Amino acid sequence: MFDRTSSAFALLPAPARVWRGWGVLAERADDLARFGMRGDQPTGTLLVIGGRRSLAVVRDALEPMWGDRTTKLAWTEYGVDCTEVELERLRSRALESGATGIVGVGGGKAIDAAKLIGHQLRLPVATIPTSAATCAAWTALSNVYSEVGAFQYDVSLDRAPDLLILDYELLRNAPEVTLRAGIGDALAKWYEASVSSGGSDDAIVISAVQQARIVRDLLLQQSAAALQEPGGTAWQQVVDTSVCLAGAIGGLGGAKCRTVAAHAVHNGLTHVPGHRSHLHGEKVAFGILVQLRLEEILQGSQLAAAARKQLLAFYDEIGLPTSLSEFQLDASDGGDEKAIAEHLSTVARVACQPESDIHHLPFPVSPEALIVAAKTTCVPVASAVDRPISLTY
Repeated sequence: MFDRTSSAFALLPAPARVWRGWGVLAERADDLARFGMRGDQPTGTLLVIGGRRSLAVVRDALEPMWGDRTTKLAWTEYGVDCTEVELERLRSRALESGATGIVGVGGGKAIDAAKLIGHQLRLPVATIPTSAATCAAWTALSNVYSEVGAFQYDVSLDRAPDLLILDYELLRNAPEVTLRAGIGDALAKWYEASVSSGGSDDAIVISAVQQARIVRDLLLQQSAAALQEPGGTAWQQVVDTSVCLAGAIGGLGGAKCRTVAAHAVHNGLTHVPGHRSHLHGEKVAFGILVQLRLEEILQGSQLAAAARKQLLAFYDEIGLPTSLSEFQLDASDGGDEKAIAEHLSTVARVACQPESDIHHLPFPVSPEALIVAAKTTCVPVASAVDRPISLTY
């Protein structure tokens, strides 16, 4: 008999329209102007939200050729994080400007804020990424943080952005660290989705998981070349993968193709001092190693051990963090051992709280186990699975 008990879930696979290429922002300015118009009205106001650097880059590209278009541009500088206070300010700014559309420019947090403002005010949203640090420009999701940058919660949006303009010219000069972070964030799609949804019998979720495998393989093969030659073929492939393909996986799989331990570790790391020294994707990349280590410790998984060995070499090659010492939480850096232990305990407590996605692992995870895994991400693989691991390691 057919199983008719499964519940429906919204499928939000992609922005309504995507333009990508070199100089595409100038080429598609008319599309940007039109998307902010309401009905048959020939005018509109686009509120452009972004950080200082990103606003300057987009403003320099748009204003000289905007001309006498009837859709006006209003600009507002975004703060540091997508917080309740910042969202309130942006909502007020949107209402004051009479915005008929929202444009988010920059990296993940600025674009998350812009998408959430559009969602709350029922306005169309366009995204213009200026780095490939995350897939935020693609997705129907926003993360909200505290005033000190600690992750609080995420918000599922009614739809993906109405328009995404991926202009390689804007991204080519972004700091190299942003692309490394995007690689780390996109890599997690495979290591998390394969655990949470690898056994799904839903055809759409299966396709999302298999796309995550392709993302992993492409990034492992092309990332080093991409970082060496910004603007080259490998670089374009990695940018497209980090922004578009990674976003499409979440769009297809939705909540059924969810994050697991890697993002839970990221969330925990945002609750300790000094976390701003690393970008979202760098924290997630470290979280992948922690997740694999948990699979080794608690399941004795040889596959996880092999994957961790592969990733350690890959991370060393492209410059992603591999150990706690890089997050200034390890006593080997000369820090206060008591404070370090307290910070690591906070990371583990947040990552393992009852509503955390870490519990989508197929085995229970305690804060004590997470601490051991986080401390031993670089332990040699040969010794990692040949003997039991004590949680007082």
